[in-house]
Amino acid sequence: MTAGPARDSSPLDGLLAFTAAARRAGLPTSLDRDQAFVVAVSELSPASRAGIYWAGRATLCSGPDDRIVYDAVFADWFGSTESVAEPDELVPRTLWQAELATSADGSAEDDQDPRSSSSEREVLRNRDIALLSDAEKQRLWAMYASLRVHQPMRRSHRFDPHARGEVDRAATVRDQLRRAGEPAVVRRRRRRDRPTRVVLLIDVSGSMEPYADALLRLAHHVARGTHGTEVFTLGTRLTRVTRAMRARDPESALELVARSVPDWSGGTRLGEAVGAFNRGWGRRGTARGSVVVLASDGLERGDATMLGDELAALGRIARSIVWVNPHRDKDGYRPVQAGMVAALPHLGSFVAGHSLAAYQEVLDRVGEA
Repeated sequence: MTAGPARDSSPLDGLLAFTAAARRAGLPTSLDRDQAFVVAVSELSPASRAGIYWAGRATLCSGPDDRIVYDAVFADWFGSTESVAEPDELVPRTLWQAELATSADGSAEDDQDPRSSSSEREVLRNRDIALLSDAEKQRLWAMYASLRVHQPMRRSHRFDPHARGEVDRAATVRDQLRRAGEPAVVRRRRRRDRPTRVVLLIDVSGSMEPYADALLRLAHHVARGTHGTEVFTLGTRLTRVTRAMRARDPESALELVARSVPDWSGGTRLGEAVGAFNRGWGRRGTARGSVVVLASDGLERGDATMLGDELAALGRIARSIVWVNPHRDKDGYRPVQAGMVAALPHLGSFVAGHSLAAYQEVLDRVGEA
């Protein structure tokens, strides 16, 4: 069996210690799940890191939301999960084509050059979403699955045993006392990593209409791939749409959002909306220590000074504020709008939001925040 950090002399003890660490990190495991995990690993012949990973995913995780915590604990004990293959990748598949398209003279036509298809997808990833046709948008929506979501993490005040951490004096002394003073293995520990909440505030006012649909699809993708994410829409008022974003299908999620948002394609009062978020959600703990992503063009019709004051208050409790502006990288653009001028001093990042490639940069910034 591929071993992680050596905590115990017995492989069985090591597996049980791993499940205990997962439970401490917040994974809802139980004795039955622990036993099922040990039995599943024992059936592996020989055991591998990938096998142990999928045995744990199948027995210790009760839903998609548990994967974030599970992956973090597994990486701590057994190493990175990046090289662990998906189940469909473990067994190579052969695709058989029953019939070839024929040309006018009856000869078989060659399939489209894969390099040409890849080049078209890359062009589509970098194009401005507002300029795409309906057919191109449908192709782009299918490409959202390629976006890599990064859950931001933070160090907690609690510790877990670790092979290369700082010396755990208390645990080492306890081992020596159990051995009646005989020398014992020096125990080490490291601070536990905890997921950081992501909060998305999406401007759905009239000026943002060409990008609102794409940004809400991005919010749905983030909500499905991270733990504890909250999503709100901004316009003339603040609307929480987190429950709608829990729908598995993005089309269903957007339909639910459209039903619950009364100010779609209306005016923009960012200062009042951010203030409502601070009063109703931010100070209660939703934004405390979180990464806040605010997607807007900054065209404020209300008091820009209020927007600056509310963002300053939000910045004092949030870990970071990432502002996504769909015009950020366009030729000739300057952030001279009253809303942007008031917001810029309080932002951790100011990034573009006009294309799928730009959305990947947004996700990377969120993961690094």
